[in-house]
Amino acid sequence: MRPSGTYPFWAVPPALRGYRIEWLRHDLAAGAALFAILVPAGMAYAQAAGLPPVNGLYATVVPLIVYAVFGPSRVLVLGPDSALAPLIAAALVPLARDSQQKSVALAGLLAMLIGGILLFGAVLRLGIVTGLLSKPIRLGYLNGIALLVAVSQLPTFLGISVDGGTPWERLFAAAPKVFAGEANVTALLLGVVSLVLIWIPRWLKWKVPGVLVAVVVACMAVALLGLHGRLQVTGALPRGLPAPALGGIGWPDVLALLPAAAAIALIVFVDTGTLSQSLAAAEGSKVSGNHEMAALGAANAASGLLGGFPVSASTSRTPVAVESGAKSQLTGVAGAVLVLGFMLVAPGVTDFLPAATLAAIVIAAAAGIADPGGVRRLIGMSRSESLVMLAAFLGVTALGVLPGIAVAIGLALLDFLRRAWDPYRTELVDVPGVPGYHDVSRHPEGERIPGLLILRFDAPLFFGNGALLGSFVRNELDKAADGIERVVLAAEPVTGIDTTALDELVELDEWLNRRGVDLVFAELKGPVKDKLLQYGMGSRFSSEHFHPTVSEAVRAFQRGKGEA
Repeated sequence: MRPSGTYPFWAVPPALRGYRIEWLRHDLAAGAALFAILVPAGMAYAQAAGLPPVNGLYATVVPLIVYAVFGPSRVLVLGPDSALAPLIAAALVPLARDSQQKSVALAGLLAMLIGGILLFGAVLRLGIVTGLLSKPIRLGYLNGIALLVAVSQLPTFLGISVDGGTPWERLFAAAPKVFAGEANVTALLLGVVSLVLIWIPRWLKWKVPGVLVAVVVACMAVALLGLHGRLQVTGALPRGLPAPALGGIGWPDVLALLPAAAAIALIVFVDTGTLSQSLAAAEGSKVSGNHEMAALGAANAASGLLGGFPVSASTSRTPVAVESGAKSQLTGVAGAVLVLGFMLVAPGVTDFLPAATLAAIVIAAAAGIADPGGVRRLIGMSRSESLVMLAAFLGVTALGVLPGIAVAIGLALLDFLRRAWDPYRTELVDVPGVPGYHDVSRHPEGERIPGLLILRFDAPLFFGNGALLGSFVRNELDKAADGIERVVLAAEPVTGIDTTALDELVELDEWLNRRGVDLVFAELKGPVKDKLLQYGMGSRFSSEHFHPTVSEAVRAFQRGKGEA
C-alpha cells in the first residue's frame, strides 16, 4: 500500500485505498466493539460539557463519517473528548445564560469556527504552530484538565443537583449539601460500582471494555430494582438523525467565541496530530500534518453544522478499534452506523442509564489523561520547565482552561527568551590526545593555542544578547595572558543575527583592532554569512575572516605565524 498522507486531499477516501475484501469482517467486528463504548462515552462527554447527551451522539456519528472520507490516518477514531469538555463549557457558560437550547447552538457554532480555523490553517500550512504547546505545558494542561473534569462530575456522582457554573463553583455549591446529608446514597453506590467495573477490565487487561460492563450493569440495576424514582437517570433520547441546531446565534456570538475557538483548535490539532503520527509510525508510514489538519477541520465543521460540538482524536476509543482488529476507517463508519441504528430503534434504553454512571465514565477518563509519572520525570530533569508545567496546571485549575493555557504559553516563551538572552558561553582549548577543541570548564587540563583565544557562544545573535557577546569576549581577553593576537569565534550555534547585534559585533571588532587583535569566525552558517553581506559587512569581514572548522582556523593562524 502507498503510505498514507501522500495523496491529494480530494483523492479516493483512505478507507478504500488498496482495500482488501478480507478486511471487511475485521472492520465490521471492530466497529461493533467500538459501538459498545461510543454511545456511553459520547453521552458522558456531552454531559461534562453541559450539553444534552443526544448531542454527544451527534458529535460521535458525524465526525466518524466525515473523517472516513477525508482523513489521512488509516485507523483513527474521532469524537467527543474528556479533555475538551471543560474548554467547551468554559466557552459556552458565559454566553448561554443557563439556556440549554442556546448552549447547543453555541456549541455548534464553536465547532464550526474551530473547523474553519483548522481548514484555513491547512491552506496556509500552519502545522508548525503545534510547537507552542511544549511538553511542560501539555503535562500541566492535561493534569489540570483531569482535575477539573473530575471535580465537575462530583455533584452528579453524589446525586446532588446544583446550578451551572465553573467546576469549582458547582463543587462549592454541592459541599454544604453533602455536609447536610443530602447526597443520594443510591446514586453514589451506583457511581462507585460503575467506577470499579470500568477499572477492573483495565487492570486485568480484558478485551471487554469496562465502560460497556458498567453501563449494562447500571441499566439492569435501575430496571430490575425499580430505582427510577430514587436517582437521576439520563432519560430516553429523542428519536431522529443529526440535524442543524444553530438557531438564535449572531455575529456577536461569533466574535465572542473566536478566541476560545483558536485556542481549542490548537489543542485539538496537537492531540490529534500526536496520536495520528504515532499510529502511522507503528505501521511504518507517514501522515501529512496539513492533510490531518484539513480533515480534522472538516469533521469539526460538519459536527457543528449537524447538532454536535468540537471533537478530537480519542486516545481511549482509538486503541479499542486497533486492538479489535480494525484495518481501515470503515471501522469508524460501522460504529457510526450502529450508533445511528441505536438512536432510531432503541432510544428508550437510556431511560435506565443513571447520570451517576455517566459521571463515573467521565471521572475514569479524567484519571486516564492524568500523567503523574510524567510530572515526576520532568521535575527530576528541569527546574525551569517544571515551573512552566506548574504554571499551566495552576493557571488551568485556578484561572480557567483558556486563560491558564495562555499564561503557560507566555511563560514558556519568556523562558525561551531568558535562555537565548543568557546563553552558555565558554573558551575552547586543545586537549592532548583528543581530536578537536573542547570546553575548558570540562577539560581544565586543556591547553590554549599560543597567541589564540577560541571562544564559543551558544545562541543566535539578536538585540537581547549582542552586548553580552561583546562583554564576554572582552572579559575573556582581559583574563588571558598577554600575547593574544587573534580571537576565533566558534560560531556553529549562531544561527541568526539582527541589525542590533551586528552593531555590537562591529563595535567589538573595532575594540579588538585597537588592541591589535583580529576577530575571525569558524563554522558560521551560510545564511548568517549572507546576512552579513546583506548588511554591507563584506568589506569589514572578508573571506579570510571565515573558516569552515575551528581546526582550520587554528591551522590558518599557525601558517601565518610560520608554524605549519
